[in-house]
Amino acid sequence: MAKSSPTEQDWHYETAIARVEHLVKQIEGGELDLADVFDRFAAANSDLDRCEAFLADKQTQVDLAIETLGDSPA
Repeated sequence: MAKSSPTEQDWHYETAIARVEHLVKQIEGGELDLADVFDRFAAANSDLDRCEAFLADKQTQVDLAIETLGDSPA
């Protein structure tokens, strides 16, 4: 049974990274069947894509905040 992807409200960067790290440990330890590796790898890739988008968004917010602070009068 496929799990539904987390909603925007219950998604957390740290949780996604922990899932990917756990998968890597399972793969390195030989704990998964080959079919499971492919399925879980696809999910991990999706997690990493979302993490990358999250970080890019946060970087944009930081850049904007820095720019705003630089424009304020002293």
